[in-house]
Amino acid sequence: MKERAINILLVEDDEVDVMNVKRAFKKSKIANPLFTAGNGLEALAMLRGHAGSSPVIPNSRRIVLLDINMPKMNGIEFLQELRQDPGLALTPVVVLTTSDEDQDRVEAYKLNVAGYILKPVTFSSFAEVMAALNKYWTLCEMP
Repeated sequence: MKERAINILLVEDDEVDVMNVKRAFKKSKIANPLFTAGNGLEALAMLRGHAGSSPVIPNSRRIVLLDINMPKMNGIEFLQELRQDPGLALTPVVVLTTSDEDQDRVEAYKLNVAGYILKPVTFSSFAEVMAALNKYWTLCEMP
């Protein structure tokens, strides 16, 4: 089963939301490796590696859960950079955010996100979203 695991990079600056994702994974028995980055710059460094070193996150079977509103490099800026990098351009990204702005949604879809999900208010709803996402990426064929 380990070869079927999906490596998940959560790009989120809010520690409470990071904790909620971890709790939801535990509740839904999602055992995929979860990596966290506090902003887009940190996420890109984890995906690319540093000065010839290997990336922190394996190059295959990975997906990004991305917040929009973050310091240093926000989610849209991260997506623009990701899509311009030939080695990262095909990485699937699901936006998981509180931003209900039409402009953010349109920009994200222009940058080929796999989905745009508003963070649920209650933990039980949040856990249901994580379980649904897990079913989705389990069914997807990933390189």
